[in-house]
Formats: sequence, structure tokens, C-alpha cells
Amino acid sequence: MGMDMDPIAAKGFEQAGQAYERGRPSFPPQAVDCLLAKLGLKPGMAVADVGAGTGKLTRLLAERGLAVTAVEPVEGMRQVFAQVLPQVLLKAGTAESLPLADASLDAVVAAQAFHWFKGPQALQEFARVLKPGAGLGLVWNVRDESVGWVAEMTRLLDPHQGAAPRYKGLAWKAAFAASPFTALQQQGFAYAQPSTTQGVLDRVSSISFIAALPAAERQAVLGQVASLLATHPQTRGRELIEVPYRTEVYWCRAKERR
Repeated sequence: MGMDMDPIAAKGFEQAGQAYERGRPSFPPQAVDCLLAKLGLKPGMAVADVGAGTGKLTRLLAERGLAVTAVEPVEGMRQVFAQVLPQVLLKAGTAESLPLADASLDAVVAAQAFHWFKGPQALQEFARVLKPGAGLGLVWNVRDESVGWVAEMTRLLDPHQGAAPRYKGLAWKAAFAASPFTALQQQGFAYAQPSTTQGVLDRVSSISFIAALPAAERQAVLGQVASLLATHPQTRGRELIEVPYRTEVYWCRAKERR
């Protein structure tokens, strides 16, 4: 890898690029609209999508006319990204060491990613590359565990997470306590991803700590999830399975430099 990255992320995401592209949901239009409005973004403005993965958020920003640079540390993810979005500028790099110029951006965004970053260093880097007073936006699709089968699936997956950082623990928020940014604000949106049994299995395969498991163990987990989908009253016999999410959007601004 050569880049200073969490080893679970490095191993899991290196192997999971295709499953990530197939199985991960997009983001609801109203969440993207909210993000752009809160960050004051208009077509033509310069945005970096950091930890861009296979470009799930990147493509939505590009479609809205923003000048997006994607930054992604994992080669396996970059390969898929380049196939899907050949027209978007893509750079190898980490949140803590961005290959971008000082004060060059109107916004930085990160989707499904900030919990992997070394928060304080990443925020210093974001402040460096942003124009004074420009915005930072963070987005996560979080599985809605108030739905029975989703809660059951989480119970099958969580024993394998080990030390992998997660959005859910909210430990990532600590970096904002004393940072070069204003206080985080938040808005949530309900979202359902139409999927299939195979789509749900791809979604599970794309979770870093599942992708990083030894092959036999990974197959056993996927077998448990397939069995759950085949037997749970909410999913049994359904060709179309709706995967419920809550899309959480956070935003803040770079403090004016004194």
C-alpha cells in the first residue's frame, strides 16, 4: 500500500471493490441537495471527495456540475472508480496527506469514510486545502436497525468487527472538539435501497471487516445472511428486498484564519 492506512481498511477494501460498487447504495437526492445547499455549492465550484471509494457520492456531485477531484488510497477501489467514472479526476492519497494545493477548494466531502481517518490530522489537512470559510460535508448511509431483519443481520455481522472503526460508535466526532472548523450540524433522511438477495450479500461482502476475513469464515457469514433472508418473514420469498437506511448528513465550515 505504501500509504498510512488502517490495516482492516487496507485489506478489506482492496478486495471488496467490485462488491462495493454492486452492493453499496447510492445517496438519496434530497440528502445531496441538502449537502450542496449547506455548503453553498454551485455548478463549476471545486470539491474534493476524500476516501471516494468507487465514486458513489462522486458521480452525484459530478452530475450536478461540480468540478470534483476524487482522492482514494486503496488501489482496488481506484481501479473500479476509473472504470465507472473515467471522466473524473482521480488521485491516490489519504485524508491526512492530500495531493491538493493550499486554499484551492470550495468544499471537501467524505462519504462512508471519515470514521476511518485520523480525525485531527485529516481536519488540519482539510482546513489547509479549503478556501477560507469554505465547507466540509460528511455523509453516511446507516442501516436502519429498527427493521427486524436488518437488526438480525447486524447481530450476525457485529461479532466479526474486531477493532474496525465504525460510524455507529461516534468516536470520530471527538476530532471536532478542538478543530479548525465550526461546530458540526446534522440532518437525517430516510432512504430505502431496492435490492435482491445477491445485492444484500454484495453489500455484506463490501464491509471492510467482512471482506478482510479468511475466505472460509467470510463464506460462513454470507451463508448465515443468505439463510436469514430466506427464512425471515420480512424477506422470505421476496425477489425485491428493500434495504432501509437513514442517510446522515453533517456539515461545518473552516474557521477564518486569524
